[in-house]
Amino acid sequence: MFQRTLVRLTTLNSFVFFIIYFLFTAILYGYLSYRLFDRLDEAMRLHASGFRLENGIIVPLERPILDPRIFVLIRSSDGHTLNPFPFRETELANYELTNVDEIISDVATGELKTKDYKGHVYRMMRWPYRYQEDLYDSTKNFRIESIFVISIVDSEMHLLNSFLWLIIGGGIISIIVIILAGFFLAKRAMVPIQEAWEKQQQFVSDVSHELRSPLTGIYSNAELMLRHPNKTVQEECHRITAIMQEAKRMIKLISSLLTLARSDAGKAEISLNLVNLSDVVNEVISHFKVFTEINHINLAANIEANIEVVADRDRMHQLLVILLDNAFKFTPAGGQVTIACYLANKNAIISVQDTGVGIDPENIARIFDRFFRADKSRSRDSGGTGLGLSIAKWIVDKHAGKIDVKSTIGKGTKFTVSIPILRK
Repeated sequence: MFQRTLVRLTTLNSFVFFIIYFLFTAILYGYLSYRLFDRLDEAMRLHASGFRLENGIIVPLERPILDPRIFVLIRSSDGHTLNPFPFRETELANYELTNVDEIISDVATGELKTKDYKGHVYRMMRWPYRYQEDLYDSTKNFRIESIFVISIVDSEMHLLNSFLWLIIGGGIISIIVIILAGFFLAKRAMVPIQEAWEKQQQFVSDVSHELRSPLTGIYSNAELMLRHPNKTVQEECHRITAIMQEAKRMIKLISSLLTLARSDAGKAEISLNLVNLSDVVNEVISHFKVFTEINHINLAANIEANIEVVADRDRMHQLLVILLDNAFKFTPAGGQVTIACYLANKNAIISVQDTGVGIDPENIARIFDRFFRADKSRSRDSGGTGLGLSIAKWIVDKHAGKIDVKSTIGKGTKFTVSIPILRK
C-alpha cells in the first residue's frame, strides 16, 4: 500500500516540478525572443512606414536607423520588385538576395514572417504604400503598391537555437533531477503518514490485547458459574467479585481511551477558571491517605497555601490522581511518597516523588506513550492500563505546562509538573 502511494506521490511531485520547469523555460524563451526582435521589428516598421516619394525622389527618414542588415524593397501594382537603393546591390548579392521574389512571394500585406533561405535566416515585413505620389519610374510606369523590409537575423536565431538546445539538454538533466527530487519529497511526505499508520496499528493491537484480558476473565468466570447452576450467590461470590473487577477495569480503560480519542480530535473539553491549586492537591491527598494504611507507605506533603492558577479543576484533579496512583503502585511497603506544591518563577510547581523501583533510563523517553509499561505484568496486576501518563501529559500540554521525569533504578522516581500562573 505504501509503495503504491509512494509511486503516486513521486509521479505527482515530478509532474508539478516538470510543469513549473516547462512554464519557466517557455516564458524565458519567449522573453528572450521578444527582446532580441523587438528593436529590430520597430526599426523595420519605421523603414516601411517612413518610405515615401516626393517629386520622384526618395525622402530620407527624419531619424535614420543605420543598420546594414536591413534592406528596403518596393513592389509595383503589377508584381515587379525593385531595390530603390542601387548602391546596396552588392550587399544583397552577398546575402543571396539577388532573386528576392522567391523569399517574399508568400508574405501578405501587414504580415511579419521569418524564413530560412540558402543558409541565412530572413525576417520580412510587407507594408502598404499609403502616400499619394506613388510613381517611382515613369519610363517603366512603376507605381509603388507596397514596401518590403528584409532583415538578416542569423545572429539572433543562432542565439535562440543555442538557448533552445540548452533548454532541451537542461530539460533532460532536469527530468532526472525532478524525478529524484519528487521521490525524495514523496519519501519525506510518507514518513509521518507511515508513522501514523504504524501507531494506529499498534494502538489497535494494544487495545485488542488490553480488552481481551478482562473479557476473558469475565467469560471464564461466567462459564464456570453456568456449570454449577445450583450453587448459591455466596458460594460464587469470589467469581462475581472477579467479574466486577474485570468490568471495572474495562470501564476505566474505555474511559481513558475516550479521553485520548477526544484529545486527538480536539474535542476534549477544557474549562479554564481561577483555581486554588493548593486546595485541589490537599483534596487528592485526603483520598490517598487510606492507601498509606493498606500498603504501609508513608505519604509526606509540603503544600504551599493559596496557590492560584488559571486551569481546569477537574483535569488538575485527574492529573494529581494519576501521578499519586503511579507512585503508590510502584513503591514497596515501607517506602515513602512525597508530594509538594509551591510557586517558582511565575509557575505553580507540583512534584511527586517516590522511593519505588525506578525506571530504566532507556524507558524514560517512552513512558508517555500509550499502553507503554516498563513492567507489564506488575502494572496489569495492579489495575493499570498504560494510559495514565499519556493522559497526564495531555493535561499538562493543554495547560501550557511542562512535565519532567527523573528516575534512578532501585531508588525511585520524581515527576515535576510546571503550570503557568497566568496564561496569555
